[in-house]
Amino acid sequence: MNSLIVKRVIDEANYMLDTKKTIREIAQIFNVSKSTVHKDLHERLVDIDFNLSKEIDSILKYHIDIRHIRGGESTKKKYKKLI
Repeated sequence: MNSLIVKRVIDEANYMLDTKKTIREIAQIFNVSKSTVHKDLHERLVDIDFNLSKEIDSILKYHIDIRHIRGGESTKKKYKKLI
C-alpha cells in the first residue's frame, strides 16, 4: 500500500478518535470523498492497525445508532428557518 494512503488512513482514524466527527465531516476536512473515508476506516485500517480499527468501529457503530436522531434534528432546524 502506498505510504501516502497509509498516512492518510492513520490521520483520519486519529482525527476521528480525537473529535468523534462523522465520516462526512472527516471527508470534508481531508478533502476526499466519504466513500474513500469509509473504505479507509473499514477496510484499510484493519490491515494497518487492528487495535485502532476496533476503536474506530465502536465510534462508527455509535454514529449508526444515533443517525435517526441527527436526521430529526436537521429537519427541525430546516423548518425553523422557514418560519
